[in-house]
Amino acid sequence: MKAAAFEYHGPATIAEAVALLRESNGLGKAVAGSQSLGPMMNLRLAQPTQLVDLRMLGELRECRHEGAAVLFGAGVTHAAIEDGKVPDPSLGLMPHVAGRIAYRAVRNRGTLGGSLAHADPAADWVNVMALLDAELVLAGPDGERSVRAGDFMLGAFTTVLAEDEIIKAVRVRRLGPSARWSYYKFNRKTGEFAEAIAAFVDDPQSGVRRAIVGAVDGAPFVIEDASALIDGWSEQAAETALQAAGLSPGSYEYQIHRVALRRAAERLSRPNGAQQ
Repeated sequence: MKAAAFEYHGPATIAEAVALLRESNGLGKAVAGSQSLGPMMNLRLAQPTQLVDLRMLGELRECRHEGAAVLFGAGVTHAAIEDGKVPDPSLGLMPHVAGRIAYRAVRNRGTLGGSLAHADPAADWVNVMALLDAELVLAGPDGERSVRAGDFMLGAFTTVLAEDEIIKAVRVRRLGPSARWSYYKFNRKTGEFAEAIAAFVDDPQSGVRRAIVGAVDGAPFVIEDASALIDGWSEQAAETALQAAGLSPGSYEYQIHRVALRRAAERLSRPNGAQQ
């Protein structure tokens, strides 16, 4: 199939993009890499009457150091993160994840902000940003506001992003030099969305010992204190976390998420360069 008819706009500034979205009265969509929205439009699962193209906004592709954090423009592509063309505050976690998103052709065009705005529970960045407790900078008609990644996603494909707002940037704090991380994603073949995701960060410098259970029905479940799973596997702590994530004991989804959480915990003991 082909997309339904729509108007195309190529704004020159973020303010112009926001104004166009506001004028569309909820019928417009911002588009960047179009790796998610494009197929949905072709299948007519989404039928916006206006597209606001963000690709030409150079400000959305900028990255810079901000004290103890790195600010990523929302238009930074997965490939740029994978290839190390932007700073890495995560000791290799973000490049590792980026390099395993779909296929290279998708990574060349897909963007960090676009993935977060789409809010597919099985997508990688919604899970990684919750794990890293990142901060999303949203631009709208009333200026900018910041939202914690863990509060951004309300449910599957549902976020706090207003119809006339765009994600402008993502702020990620640097992990300490002795921090460890692990990331485990279960999918049956390369390119498919994950059926289960689990990840850990253990940062002695900041005291962060966080884990997430992802690719669930809604937003990733964040385990703020994962010490019981990091210091020695606790079956009770795992069961509590999985049920809190909305998974029913004995179900297929429960079992694969339990395996993912266990394997992510086991991988935490390896050097960060060996998270395969």
